[in-house]
Amino acid sequence: MNDGVRFSSAGPLSIFAIVFLIALLILIVPLLILGVIGAAFTRLGFSWISALAIVFLMLFGSFVNIPVYKIRRDMIRIAPPDSSIFGEYIKSPPSPIWDTTIAINLGGAIIPIAVSLYMLYQAILITGISLLFSVCAGTILVAAITYVSTRNILGSGIQVSLIIPGLTALLAGLLLAGGTGIAAAVTAFVSGIAGTLLGGNIAQLFRIKDLDVPSLSIGGAGTFGAVFICCILPALIA
Repeated sequence: MNDGVRFSSAGPLSIFAIVFLIALLILIVPLLILGVIGAAFTRLGFSWISALAIVFLMLFGSFVNIPVYKIRRDMIRIAPPDSSIFGEYIKSPPSPIWDTTIAINLGGAIIPIAVSLYMLYQAILITGISLLFSVCAGTILVAAITYVSTRNILGSGIQVSLIIPGLTALLAGLLLAGGTGIAAAVTAFVSGIAGTLLGGNIAQLFRIKDLDVPSLSIGGAGTFGAVFICCILPALIA
């Protein structure tokens, strides 16, 4: 006796349908995101194949860090020895990290810089050498804003703001190139990439010795997201 309470079962077909819908969403959502990103690159003058190739190369290249050199601390502290209190063993805190390996990320630095140089070269052929002045001014502006907004986290590394560099680059493209168009988009793209890496990573290197991190990748973790957004936003003014 169920006291008037009715029980119903979804059945195996309904469960299968739910699992199918979840799997479909997992597959479709990334494809839609890639489609939007690919469309952004096509508005910047790339073909669909080239756009998707750049996107995939950046994403997979984000896992590749190429070591360049090491930074060593000038001051050395001696860690206290292990001790015991009332018979309880107390381990001394781990000694700080003295060497920090500096690397360059393939997907967050090398590939975006290569794409930037290609776009700048193609744009100069169309608009003239004067575009360089807009790009240089935009790079300085983005680098300064990125430098101020970047956080240095002890034991973690450098954390560049996700959206501020891209918005600054977009504003620089609109103001310095005199409105929308290919010149404005290229100015935003190149100054966004270069300014983010300069202000968010390279200009921060003198602080690395005090962050207790074993490695720092230029364009890698903490910076890749900002660089990736700087590649997409310029399509809005292309």
